This record gives sequence, C-alpha cells and structure tokens, in this order.
Amino acid sequence: MTHLTIHEWGHAKFGERGLTREQAHALHAAACEHPLAHDDATNILVLGRDRIMARQMVGMVSAKGCSLEILPKVDPDTALGEPEGKVRDRLVRMLDVALGLNLDIGAEAAIARQKNTLLEILIDAFATRLLAEVRRGLPRAYIQCEEDLPALRGRLDITRQFTRNAVRPDRLACRFDQLEADTPLMRIMAAATVFLARHTRSLGTRRKLDELRHALDDIPQMPIARLPWQAVRIDRTNRRWEALFGLARLLLQRDWQATHHAAKAPEGLTLLFPMNDLFEKYIAVLLRRALAGSGIEVIDQGGHRACLGTYTGAHIDSGEVFRTKPDIMLRRGREVVAIIDTKWKKLSLDPLDRKHGVSQADVYQLMAYARLYRTAELMLLYPGKPGEPAGQRQQFGIAGGAECLRIATADVSLEQPELQASLACLAQKILTERPPLVAAAG
Repeated sequence: MTHLTIHEWGHAKFGERGLTREQAHALHAAACEHPLAHDDATNILVLGRDRIMARQMVGMVSAKGCSLEILPKVDPDTALGEPEGKVRDRLVRMLDVALGLNLDIGAEAAIARQKNTLLEILIDAFATRLLAEVRRGLPRAYIQCEEDLPALRGRLDITRQFTRNAVRPDRLACRFDQLEADTPLMRIMAAATVFLARHTRSLGTRRKLDELRHALDDIPQMPIARLPWQAVRIDRTNRRWEALFGLARLLLQRDWQATHHAAKAPEGLTLLFPMNDLFEKYIAVLLRRALAGSGIEVIDQGGHRACLGTYTGAHIDSGEVFRTKPDIMLRRGREVVAIIDTKWKKLSLDPLDRKHGVSQADVYQLMAYARLYRTAELMLLYPGKPGEPAGQRQQFGIAGGAECLRIATADVSLEQPELQASLACLAQKILTERPPLVAAAG
C-alpha cells in the first residue's frame, strides 16, 4: 500500500516514494468520482507529464493500492516549514469547529503527532467516542409492535383478531409499545462500525471497532445507501449522541466523501473539504462566539439579494436575477452593519504593491455588496502566516462614496481562544472605529 502526504498546490512525482503512473491515474479517477469534483476533477487533482498536483481541496483521496493525503497550506510559494502533524492537528481543529463535531481535541492532537492521516484521526475519534457512549448504555425508544400472543399485551387489534386469527382462538392479536435499542440512530452507528473497520489501517482503531461490532450485534445491519438519516430525531433523551451522529454523517454520507470499494477488495475512502468553504465556516463560527451577547448577529451565506431586476426607469428596490450570498454578514436588528468576505489565499508581502495582492474581482464583489446591502463597512479577510501578527493590514475608501474596505488577516495557527479574541478585536474595529468622512471636492 503506497501512501503519500502533500500540501495544497503541492505535487508528487511519479516514482517518488513509490508512486507509479498507474496509481496516479487511479487517484485522479477517484477524485473525478467525488461529489464536489468538477467534470475533470481539476479542482482536486491535476495529472501532469511526470507528476500529480493538488489544488485547493484538503483531505484524503484513495484508490486501489494507494492513498494521497492533502494538507492545508496558505502559501504555496514558500518552502514547507511546519511539521505535518502540526498542520494536520490544525485541520482537525478547523473541522471540529466548522462542522460542530465536538471532538476531544486533546486526544486528536496526540494522534496527529503520531503521524496518522486525517482519515485515521477521524475514524479513531468516532470509534473512541462511540465505545465510551456504548459502555454508558444505548439510547432506547418505544417501538410499536404487532404480535400474535397467547395472552393479551397492550391493546387488542380487533380487525386482525377476527380475520387472520379467526381460526386461532389460542392467539390474541396484540398491539403494544416496546422499549428497544433498535432505532434509526443505532442502525447508523452499527453500519458505521462495519464500514469504517474496512477502511482503517490502525490495529488499535480496528480493535475498538471490532468490540463495537459485537456490542451492537443485536442491531440489524443496513446498506449505507439505505440508512434512515431522515428518521433520526435528536432530543433530550439522546442529546449526548448528537456529535457522534454528525461525525457518522461526515464519514458515511456523500456531502464530503465518496467510496470506491468492492465487497472483497476495499479500495479506500475519499474524504475531501474545500479549504475556501472550511475557512469561511471556521471564521463564521468563531465570530459568532466572539460576538455572543453583543447584539450583533453573525450570518454566514445569507442575504440572497439579487443584483438585477426589470428596468422601468424608476428606482428598483429589489432584483430578480444574479442572486448574491455574502460569506459573513454582521447585522444589528435589520441593519447590515458590515460584510466580511473570506479568502483562503495569501496576501502580498511586497511593500511596493499598492493592491497588497488583492484580486480585482474580489474588490468588485465587495463594491456590489456595499450597494445591495447598503452598508459602509466591508472587509476582505485572509489567513495570516503562522506567527505573523493578525489584524488589519490596510483600508481603502471606495470612489464615489464613503464606504471603507478593510484588508485583514487571521492566523488560523493560533489556539481557538486567541483567534477568537483577535476576531473580536477586528469586529470591534469595524463597529466602532469608522474613519472620519471626507466631503467630496467641488
């Protein structure tokens, strides 16, 4: 089994660390089958003449006899400086916060330092947590049962008694509720233990999953495609299983993953995350926590105002086509006080670069948001290099108005409380430190 680890925008040459041309083509084919892939999967992997190159997706790509782990990297032009374990630990932390997995970060960090892959970390986290919950006891629910019994239990089913049991006076058609562990939630957990045992390479994790399989032996097995996701109800009786349900959904459903396996020869599990989306969600969740109780509502992927409508010659209040979805909006009541657009790419460090490496298209997008949402505070937020001071890098005024476009960075290598505090400072700057308005000349 050949396994390689590279970073975003990195590459692996054929022959390097055992990667053959055939394996590279198999990895590219696996990427093409992923639900988030473009038609040719060039947003995940690109096949070159002598190498396979990663793009802006992170996670695992698996094929027959090989797997490729892609880790985040802010700056593709500089030499790799951080240990893989540290980068992997950061990625697990971002997934935990952004997707609400509620993992035991201390335990996962220890696993990451042992150079396990992202997939192994997530599978082991699932197995460890599920084993702990199963030992505490399975959640049970009342299931309606219908049986023919020699003595009455529950209520008598009159119709069935005088039809099917008409010639069986020794049998009573009973309908009753029975407390059972065979619930939709537990069917998902049972299926996950069997499925993930085929995809883990860690003996320790496999032992945990084998123990779970025996503990859940009374729960019927179902195919992954037929699992009752919609029937699961998380309430006060099973609240402690909510994070496990989310982790099972991450590993089993096709939102993030694709599986390529035969019954006798499993080929692995492909699990990928777009770094742009992950960075945006991570920042949104931490901002929401940082501004809790301040009266500011943090909305991600909201708004939905359209740019264009039918031309009448009069003022148009709302459009109908070209709908917009700002990454993050800060709203007080019904007023949008600021819009933040996150970008997972590096800013220019050249002091002579007046644009600071900001894309012209990104500026146009923020100008459109200022008009549509009638807000004067705009921000483009980029990841900062590890150890680089976070905060505002530059601010610009928009010609023809008094709007302020701020360029800022957030260091995702910081511990969560520190990053949350720095985001709170950025938000405070937006909300309270508006630059003085300058009257137009003439």
